[in-house]
Amino acid sequence: MLRRVNVLWIAVAAVFIINSFAKAGDHVKHVKVALTQIMAHPAADTVRKGVEDVLAENGYKQGKNLELTFLSAQGNISTATQIARKFVGDKPDVIVAISTPSAQTMFAATKTIPIVFAAISDPMGAKIVSSLTKPGGNVTGSSDHIDVAESLKLLQEVKPDLKKLGYLYNASEANSVSTLKVLKDAANKVGIEIIPSSASKPSDVQAATRALVGKVDLIFIPADNTVLSVLEGASKVTQETNTPLFTVDANSIGRGPFMTQGVNFYDVGVDAGKLVVRILKGEKPGDIDIVQGANNDIRIDMKAAKKAGIIIPQAVLERATKVIQ
Repeated sequence: MLRRVNVLWIAVAAVFIINSFAKAGDHVKHVKVALTQIMAHPAADTVRKGVEDVLAENGYKQGKNLELTFLSAQGNISTATQIARKFVGDKPDVIVAISTPSAQTMFAATKTIPIVFAAISDPMGAKIVSSLTKPGGNVTGSSDHIDVAESLKLLQEVKPDLKKLGYLYNASEANSVSTLKVLKDAANKVGIEIIPSSASKPSDVQAATRALVGKVDLIFIPADNTVLSVLEGASKVTQETNTPLFTVDANSIGRGPFMTQGVNFYDVGVDAGKLVVRILKGEKPGDIDIVQGANNDIRIDMKAAKKAGIIIPQAVLERATKVIQ
């Protein structure tokens, strides 16, 4: 009889434990996050990693309580539009859009599903938000806005005789167009002429770079998806002609530029990831201010600088966060 009672209690305990685990599992919030970028390149991929790392750090695990979908538009706006339609149909809890073109297509596709953009230089100019504080609607995000006036000051420090600055970009990317306008205004105040050269697709970047060689003292690359996706191609041209190359993508040091100054794109992704988590926990995107990262991350490639005939002043070296010998 005692044995039967013990068996009965064991059975009851087992049922209780199983039910407890089941109830605990019921309280785990399963979420869907859809993530896209206009094309694959190191800067955008680094942003994405930042987002994914923050989700993992906050307990969101793919295959457990997170369904994370990622699609790249591979540089095609039509594909980006198709991705936007698919994501809207999937009804995720949050959409993450890396780059201006991806964010614009997502914003055009839905005004209800929360959108977190990442790596957009001018979200107001791109007409994604009307304010950087409590933007309203279904959008918030992490900007990679660059203070180009500060960039010009830095370039004048390393090249005091700078008079003509080449600007390599894709004229179809709103963020690059916006940066060009601000750069021209800043350059005009210090007597520097900006000479732009546009590449409409990655395969045009080398030709657009060659078009600047011999006409400019230095080439400036903004946070342009098209150019950054094939930065090595542009670097090949500048290295062959000893033309100094500069970009605002801090993570691009070691890929050809003699110097970079700008945001760390991993940090941009981390900031965006934190916004995603806040929304998943119940906050409304329209109530969350746009995050604007610091752009004082200076990185220097001494070998590339020497080849381009640039002597880096000690004062600049002391401010650098990374120096490659």
